Amino acid sequence: MGLMSSFYIGTSGLAVSQRALNTVSHNIANVETEGYVRQQVLGKSSFTREIGQNEKNNFIVGYGAETEAIRHVRDIFLDKSYRKEYGRQEFYNVQYKAVSEIEDIFGETEGVAFRNSMNDLWVSIQELCKEPDNIVCRSSLAQTAVSFIERATMIQNQINDYQISLNTKVQTTVDRINEIAERIDKLNNDVKLYEANGLEHANDIRDERDMLLDELSGLINISYKEDMQGIVTVSAEGYPLITGDNYFKINTRTIDGSGGMITPYWERYDADVFDFTYLPTTINQQDVGMLKGLLLSRGNKIGNYTDIPVAPKEKDFADSADYQLALSTFEQQKEVYTHDIESSAVVNLQAQFDQLIHGIVTTVNDLLAPNKAVTAVDAQGNESTVYILDRERANLGSDPKKTPGEALFNRKSVSRYEQKSITYKDENGNTVTSVEYVYTKEDKDDHYSLFTLGEIEVNPAILKDTSLLPFQKNDGTGEYDLSLAAEIMTAWQDAFATLSPNQLTYNNFNGYYTAMIGDIGTKGEQFKTIAKAQESLTTTINNERMSVTAVSTDEELTQLIKYQHAYNASARYINVVSEMLESLINGLLR
Repeated sequence: MGLMSSFYIGTSGLAVSQRALNTVSHNIANVETEGYVRQQVLGKSSFTREIGQNEKNNFIVGYGAETEAIRHVRDIFLDKSYRKEYGRQEFYNVQYKAVSEIEDIFGETEGVAFRNSMNDLWVSIQELCKEPDNIVCRSSLAQTAVSFIERATMIQNQINDYQISLNTKVQTTVDRINEIAERIDKLNNDVKLYEANGLEHANDIRDERDMLLDELSGLINISYKEDMQGIVTVSAEGYPLITGDNYFKINTRTIDGSGGMITPYWERYDADVFDFTYLPTTINQQDVGMLKGLLLSRGNKIGNYTDIPVAPKEKDFADSADYQLALSTFEQQKEVYTHDIESSAVVNLQAQFDQLIHGIVTTVNDLLAPNKAVTAVDAQGNESTVYILDRERANLGSDPKKTPGEALFNRKSVSRYEQKSITYKDENGNTVTSVEYVYTKEDKDDHYSLFTLGEIEVNPAILKDTSLLPFQKNDGTGEYDLSLAAEIMTAWQDAFATLSPNQLTYNNFNGYYTAMIGDIGTKGEQFKTIAKAQESLTTTINNERMSVTAVSTDEELTQLIKYQHAYNASARYINVVSEMLESLINGLLR
């Protein structure tokens, strides 16, 4: 090998060492940069030549070194594991936050619990029951009822507002997913451009892309792979999101009959992003992504008490076949409730809370203004069941007109009774035509006919004149009916409903509220436990990732010293070759 070739060996060593020094310096400069992955220079022999051999070995001479690659130090298996577990963490974490927000709305830990409003109403009823002729007690009941409805309505409005904020966050999250997809698509093109010659490695660009993949994995369930050209293709919920050539936006559409709720939608594939035919669980590996958690927490409608199916009672049916039909219908409704209502923390609570208020309001009203069912007959002889004010059981107000059966609570848009002439069959089967107070039944398809929050108010007539409260007997004696007071007090303590159709325990009003708050707390604790476990797991995996990818200042300084020595060695080698060449030339000139 000639001296000139030796110069090449030395200069190639200088070049490799210089590149390694630059890489180490780059690592140290980015030690605090979020998402930066340390880089490592890999060297190799440039080429070799065989110059001879003996019976055992070949004699090979090397002609210097060159940089094989500046390696991007990552563990793809840890990346995939981290992103899957991080997505699962966000799925449960967002639901835990939703339940925590709802708990705060009820003020159980703030000293302004709704339980206090219920107790105040109960105390006012008790006091009036003791002295039904006391004007102060009547006024107190009316004002306490106003406070009760206002407080209940305020809580429901706050829950509804929070549901709207979740709906807005759904849109924000979709927008962020689209931004990330667009940026990754741009970075894919940059990687392809920089690495097209097979010499450059776009490591810093890859770092940004990997950070975006980390963030994206927390927002939606993704799968991805990188091809030989360095292009990353990404699928979201089984649909292509980023391809080698383009990316596809996620749009949103308004759900019919949802009150403005939106859902993510693939316009390109004409399909919803999420398939909730089966609720996401760990078993089916679908409990991943904040966006899905937001949709489940928010639900697809504004809930009310009609969303909770009530089990039929066999005693209410004369025909066993009718009972079995009602029971079958109930089972179908229960499945819908479990899938669509109970799975959403917000909608389920809206329905449960509304059921509590509906129970209190209708119980008090039905005792103050009792109804009875009669068989009405129209002009064609068709029969139907209608409800009218039961004049025999209804008490009178102490006003001059002795108004019968005035209810404490009203619907804002629909009167409790319509006074009109009807033909019906009395208890003896005789056909009677008379003017009656015909009750306007609640119809779940007509929101304004429901005793539901937002449509309930305290009877304006009673607020104006509390003497309309019907506590006088209707027997002409003018005495006050203390038995009515006892009925109200008993009804308050009687069991009125289960918390959900999936439970068997019937609760009174106070017990129902306690069970409802307890159910919220239990769900919150479940979400919290899973979220914390996932957080611990993702932290452990990320620490393992960081042990591979993070820059260690001590290690880099060690590498710096090593490459400095290598650089100096190459320089000294060149000096030696230079001195040899100089001696050779001087010898020839003598």
